[in-house]
Amino acid sequence: MNSTIFTTKNIIVQGITGSHGSFHTAAMLAAGTNIVAGTSPNKAGQVINGVPVYATIADIQKDHTVDTTVIFVPAPFAKDAMLEAIAAKIPLIICITEGVPVHDMLVVKKQADAAGIVLIGPNCPGVLVPGINKLGIIPANMGTPGTIGIVSRSGTLTYEAAAGLTARSIGQKYIIGIGGDRIQGTDFVDCLELFENDPDITSIVLIGEIGGTSELKAADYIASHVSKPVFAYIAGHTAPKGVSLGHAGAILGSDDESAGIKTLALAKAGAYTYDSITQLIESVK
Repeated sequence: MNSTIFTTKNIIVQGITGSHGSFHTAAMLAAGTNIVAGTSPNKAGQVINGVPVYATIADIQKDHTVDTTVIFVPAPFAKDAMLEAIAAKIPLIICITEGVPVHDMLVVKKQADAAGIVLIGPNCPGVLVPGINKLGIIPANMGTPGTIGIVSRSGTLTYEAAAGLTARSIGQKYIIGIGGDRIQGTDFVDCLELFENDPDITSIVLIGEIGGTSELKAADYIASHVSKPVFAYIAGHTAPKGVSLGHAGAILGSDDESAGIKTLALAKAGAYTYDSITQLIESVK
């Protein structure tokens, strides 16, 4: 990922007239994010929080350049919303929507990758670049500008880590919630590469969960490519097998998907690992 992709200024909101879209558009505007327009197929011509509503992205692009879209469209329609954004060649797509079917994401993921588009989510809190852009639902007051890069599968722990570091006057450059679904866009390795190559980043916080193998892939990448200190915590050390815990992807299916194995792999890769998010926050330098 290019380090400038999260600092662009022409943002749109798909699903801006819904309750979540409207509420979080107001919060993003209050945080200083420049939202130029929104979409809602049957409500073109309305104005939401001072932002004009169009029927389609193609209609917006007749009047505005679009760098980023933040999607609040309900799950049954999220696939079409993401495909519309991909077809419009929007460089950064952030899908907040929870409950997007796996088969829908298989189609979306394939097309986003083929188009070279950065997709964050779905089922994620989005991205906060403190002092510059709030792209999603992470509360702006939880972050403060600085040199830490945070990447997390857990929305709640994203907030807790950012707020805890801010309380210690340790600022962040990127706070990225990648979501916890089985099929997602950007993963840990994409963010680790971004943080490693950004000279402004001095330390990395990685927060994982049970289920899947993305943390193991992250450990392999850390061992071979990351020179900066990584502070890592995996949620779910006491999780029972076969039970979905919060996220669609947070299911402990095998020992390799457990918090213990993932923590061990990250430690062997050179990361500092912790038994609680509180310990991690207290240790970051």
